[in-house]
Amino acid sequence: VPIVSFVIGEGGSGGALALGVADRVYMLENAVYSVISPEGCAAILFKDSAKASDAAQALSLTAKNLFDLGLIDGIVPEPAGGAHRDPAQAAKALKKTLVSALKSLQGIEVETLVEERLTKWRQFGRFAIEESPTPTNPEKVS
Repeated sequence: VPIVSFVIGEGGSGGALALGVADRVYMLENAVYSVISPEGCAAILFKDSAKASDAAQALSLTAKNLFDLGLIDGIVPEPAGGAHRDPAQAAKALKKTLVSALKSLQGIEVETLVEERLTKWRQFGRFAIEESPTPTNPEKVS
């Protein structure tokens, strides 16, 4: 069965992992999504939960950051001032995205859906390391 998930506020911890298994993951533009809260991350990395803003920046938990990293499939625009200012308009935007996503998944064989999910998950965390050029005049180190 095709799975489409939406982060509409704050998707975190185990819930974030559960949302991530979907064939398509979307976020409202002002939502956040991470496997750990900024406070929890700061407590672990910096031994100081007061550094939550530093941790939040490092986590790249905004919709734009996650889309740029390829971790979500799209960003659902919110009404001016946020979804809470006009819930009906926000719901319309979510519905439009859901209908479009389901249409794009319609008719895909079960085996293909499962293989695409596995491929998607295997790509998370991959990065390229740029080779540093060989110096033309390397210094001798004694």
